[in-house]
Amino acid sequence: MEQHIPKRKIKDSVFTNLFQDKKYLLKLYQALHPEDLEVTEDEIADVTMKHVLVDADYNDLGFSVGSRLMVLVESQSVWSPNIVIRGLMYLIQTYHDYFKRTSQNLYGSGKVNMPKPELYVIYTGDRKSIPETLRLSEEFFSGEKTAVDAEIKVLGQEDGKDIISQYIFFCRVYDGQRKRYGKTKKAVTETIRICKNKNVLKDFLESREQEVVDIMMTLFDDEQILKAYAKDIEDNTAKETERKTVERMIKKGKMTLEEIAGCVPALSLDELRQIEARVMKLA
Repeated sequence: MEQHIPKRKIKDSVFTNLFQDKKYLLKLYQALHPEDLEVTEDEIADVTMKHVLVDADYNDLGFSVGSRLMVLVESQSVWSPNIVIRGLMYLIQTYHDYFKRTSQNLYGSGKVNMPKPELYVIYTGDRKSIPETLRLSEEFFSGEKTAVDAEIKVLGQEDGKDIISQYIFFCRVYDGQRKRYGKTKKAVTETIRICKNKNVLKDFLESREQEVVDIMMTLFDDEQILKAYAKDIEDNTAKETERKTVERMIKKGKMTLEEIAGCVPALSLDELRQIEARVMKLA
């Protein structure tokens, strides 16, 4: 039976866009397994599912190597021990899809074919000291043996020439340029220029420069929208709190609306009159 690899239903970041290309996906595998000199692009399949590892940047990636290996990779700039929980959740979801896609019966008497899992996080932040691995049992259960455990290898060095080191370097250059120029196109184009000059992801950036610019500018727009939405919620929450305070003050009847307005500047006098009318109607 033909196996249908799930189509990616996530919005691209530079990370996911880079590794959609089989050439770079193979380079990623070779960086993780330099001892395997025989694997080819045809053996590697992208099995990335809808994002479950991250909330905003969509930097999760899954790929299989034949039927023997399942590799899940997350890129993160913010350190958190919760990474290991997200990795475990993603692994379970990916295995569920794999067994369904390969028509294997988990309730049958025969043992199913199960690719060996590997979990990684590519850490691009500026934290100086990071562990080589994160283990669920150590982070959350003081090393006690439990029914379920998981281990994620942490990759955070940029001193090599492999595709992982180049991606980390790209991210750190970008962070520096964003601090210098803000969330602007200048920060993006300078990042690309510096990386091309240093031969970092050069082929990828030269062939997809406008695409990379568009992706990063879209992420800027999304971040602004999210911040505006969060501020709107915050403002509405603050106003609702003040409305309840005003209701109590009106019920006590010890202050005029003009005096109350001086205490709650977020509400206009017209809004106070509306609240007063509602309070009086309920009284």
